[in-house]
This record gives sequence, C-alpha cells and structure tokens, in this order.
Amino acid sequence: MASSEHKLVSINFEVFGKVQRVFFRKYTQQEAQRLGLHGWCENTASGTVQGELEGPADKVREMKRWLEKTGSPKSQIEKAVFGKETSIQNYTHDGFNVRR
Repeated sequence: MASSEHKLVSINFEVFGKVQRVFFRKYTQQEAQRLGLHGWCENTASGTVQGELEGPADKVREMKRWLEKTGSPKSQIEKAVFGKETSIQNYTHDGFNVRR
C-alpha cells in the first residue's frame, strides 16, 4: 500500500501577475521535470499561465509553492490559484509539456 505522500494526485493551476514573456512556462517545465511531475502549462488570452500538475502529493505540494513564490527570474507573481486536488491511479500526460 502506497503512503499518502506517494499517491498520485492531479491539480489544475492558474498563475496571475507578470507571467507572460518572462520565460515563465519554460521555467515551470524545468521545475516540474526536476520534481518528476507530469502535466502541461500554457499562456491564456487574459495574460495568465494555466496548467495541470500530476504526480506524488508531496512533489505536487512543492511545485505549488514554487508557482506561488518563485516562478521565473523576471516574473512577478500576484497570486496562484489551484483547483481541487484529486487522486489519480495513473498519469494521463507523458511528461510535462508547454502547450502554447
């Protein structure tokens, strides 16, 4: 039986602030890959970056903190909003991709 830290979870996110044209998606992809997470991110028409994270609960929590506090060097994060964390049995994405 897997411990709660190693169960797979999925969560949606949206980051507000100066997060476009500051390499935010590239840095998000690098951090997600470093943590072994799957998912995606993309720019939105309203100037935010949104996406989905999949992975072990502890690694997803670490990535959530990164999205709230760190981001790319030139970004200015106002806030990060997260959807409900849901348990998943298997990954639904191959790796972590930048969509657009």
